[in-house]
Amino acid sequence: MTQAWFVSDIHMSDMQDQKAKTFLAFLHSLNQSRPCSHLFLVGDIFDLWVGDHNYFQKKFDPIVSAIKKLKSEGVEIYYFEGNHDLHLERFWSKTLDITVYSGPWYFPILGKMVRVEHGDQSDPDDKGYLFLRTVLRTPVMRWLSYNLPGSLVNAIGEKASSKSRDYTSQTKTIDEEVAREKLHRHAVKAYEEESYDLMIYGHVHLRDEYKGVGENEKSYEAINLGTWLDTPCAYYLSSEGTGFEDL
Repeated sequence: MTQAWFVSDIHMSDMQDQKAKTFLAFLHSLNQSRPCSHLFLVGDIFDLWVGDHNYFQKKFDPIVSAIKKLKSEGVEIYYFEGNHDLHLERFWSKTLDITVYSGPWYFPILGKMVRVEHGDQSDPDDKGYLFLRTVLRTPVMRWLSYNLPGSLVNAIGEKASSKSRDYTSQTKTIDEEVAREKLHRHAVKAYEEESYDLMIYGHVHLRDEYKGVGENEKSYEAINLGTWLDTPCAYYLSSEGTGFEDL
């Protein structure tokens, strides 16, 4: 049975974090009480994971083990880098054989064309963040992320992570309607670039469901997954329909 699950912006700090415990229980439920053929990790799953350091692997070992088990059972798993989890290829792709994306990608699922992205490029007016995003993904920063000691990467990253999370939350709370308008503009712009039936993204920490109509009266839908800092949830796509499930 084809059933895809999408999660983003969990921001797990460690395994004592209740969000981590809830996510682990969710992973254990997949292919048990919840059918699962596809699992999409849509960025900022961890409050910080940079590179392939043992530090992060050990810190979140139960999560990694649960994902390994799902992979061994044939679940197709995809990881979209966010602004708190990046330079993931060496471990997540090369070691776990999970495809890692740093930008939008399209997937045909159940007759729908599904566009998935983290969403941190959804606001073209946020020049400061977009510049920082480019810098963090340069070859120099990639080299540093792999070669600095994991504890040092964690110390630096925790400070940057906290500021980034506060900034994202402020974007929502300053004016929620403005934030929603930006989400909807991005959905329309993305559809005009390449049409889709369903777009899934996160980053903005604002759960949102937008329905649009394109050329030839074709309808499409864009779903922002919100954040587990508000309510732990996952979005599903199955032959029986789509929707959020609070966890």
